[in-house]
Amino acid sequence: MRADVQWKLCWENELQLSDHVNLAEFFRKTYGPTGAFNAKPFQGSQSWAGARPELRAIAYDSIGVAAHLGLLRRFIKVDGVDLLVAELGLYGVRPDLEGLGIAHSIQVMLPTLQKFQVPFAFGTVRPELRKHIERFGRHSPLTVVSQVSVRSTLPHARIDLPPTRVEDPLVIIMPIGQPISAWPAGTMIDRNGPEL
Repeated sequence: MRADVQWKLCWENELQLSDHVNLAEFFRKTYGPTGAFNAKPFQGSQSWAGARPELRAIAYDSIGVAAHLGLLRRFIKVDGVDLLVAELGLYGVRPDLEGLGIAHSIQVMLPTLQKFQVPFAFGTVRPELRKHIERFGRHSPLTVVSQVSVRSTLPHARIDLPPTRVEDPLVIIMPIGQPISAWPAGTMIDRNGPEL
């Protein structure tokens, strides 16, 4: 990790308008190269795409925002079993800092996850990120699960689309307060809200 990068944990209500503007620009530049649609939610000062995080780990350097990871506590259902998780999402690293990865952001967030006393951290990523996530998982208690469908609500109710969508992403599970063996078996996760 570059020595000039400083991580900061920020509760959502601590962010100023200028923070949201800078984060929105960061996400447009970070997510835009993966497709214009991925950058679209971050117009103006909107620094979230679906559900709004309650806590953010933000890395800054002399240029500005260097990396980001959001957290939202919520109940999900795994084949109908209610489960409290800390959902992790809105992950991004500025392209010029590719070595500054999810491992660093998780390490910054870990003491907070432990303080929240949640049984698990949970997140989803595109299948194309499998090698990246598995590389990180070699040095952590992270488990990557495939062949699980995740149902989420759309961020905005629309009359031209169903209110939910089902995807088959990679599911990332990290034990926090319980062992991975306590994660319920199942092939359908209901997020009960929009993706973080």
